[in-house]
Amino acid sequence: MSIQRVLVVFAAFMIVCAVALGTLEVHPEELGQLLSRIDGDLPGRMHAFIRRWCGDWAWTSLTLPLLQRPAWLLPASLALLAAGLALSVSGRKTAHRSRRRS
Repeated sequence: MSIQRVLVVFAAFMIVCAVALGTLEVHPEELGQLLSRIDGDLPGRMHAFIRRWCGDWAWTSLTLPLLQRPAWLLPASLALLAAGLALSVSGRKTAHRSRRRS
């Protein structure tokens, strides 16, 4: 199985997840709320881990704004990233060798 096929399947799965999160919820849910619903202590553990290893700026400037976005945005972004990687892997041209013999 090629890496391109794996990336395409992952992108398709993430698109299905994004559509499911976006359409099945009556009110759009934030990513932080979804993570809290999955595991109530997960945001607290994430906060402690990020502050310890990256610093407080990473929590306030990067992670907190991401957790306030709609939950469907993360799988949609991962799908776009995987699709782009799959296209870039398929776009590589191999060295053309001539089959003519001298």
